[in-house]
Amino acid sequence: MEKMNDLNFGPMNFNIIAGPCSIEDYDSLYEAALELKNRGIRMIRGGAYKLRTSVHSFRGLGDAGIMHLANVGKELDLITVSEVTQTDKVDFMANYIDILVVGTRNMHNYPLLELLGKIDKPVILKRGIAATYDEWLASAEYIIENGNNKVILCERGIRTFEPETRYTLDISAISVIKNKSTLPIIIDPSHAAGNRDLVPSLALAAVAAGADGLMIECQPNPSESICDANQTISPDTLSQIMDAVPELRLHLSRMKL
Repeated sequence: MEKMNDLNFGPMNFNIIAGPCSIEDYDSLYEAALELKNRGIRMIRGGAYKLRTSVHSFRGLGDAGIMHLANVGKELDLITVSEVTQTDKVDFMANYIDILVVGTRNMHNYPLLELLGKIDKPVILKRGIAATYDEWLASAEYIIENGNNKVILCERGIRTFEPETRYTLDISAISVIKNKSTLPIIIDPSHAAGNRDLVPSLALAAVAAGADGLMIECQPNPSESICDANQTISPDTLSQIMDAVPELRLHLSRMKL
């Protein structure tokens, strides 16, 4: 796939993945994707299978959502990113989605990880809410040992005693992982914060600490999101984050940490 040829996460190539938490319908997804593309985003995210704490919460459009995302990505020439939640959806999603995500609840789902090791697609592996660094890296090994070394780690916050944020973003993970592994690490400030007002500062803190990318929940009308509205930011806020990234990364490179 031509649009994937220059995809790389690492010190020389910082990437931002953005889009709605859940795919609600084709039109709203297209609107969000077009807005984000016009602001320089190359990778659009959207959830189709949502593992929700409450059975009464919106749990996604399922297969139809995946097709919406695939069609929007094809029409706008964007790289598509979505979470795979079960083993029987791996092959289906690999046929339509460019980058598959393993969510925090599935970090220890070893049959799923093994199957993801057998596909030729990048996999974003989110850290479990109570996982140690070594446990996280051990889960990555399940993918790598089965033949897929295109693994990107994602720190999205861990569970602590603090109730003011949804989770606690572990900025230390960036330095620790870079010392322990050669795998790229990106940060999801949206799930860590649970509050859109905190997302910019957490995102920029991650950039300053040396993260290789960000994954952010964003859509044109954040407060109208069916899922995770409180942590979804507007395209204008995303642009402010994007504008600050180059200077922060330049300063970091001069420090030679």
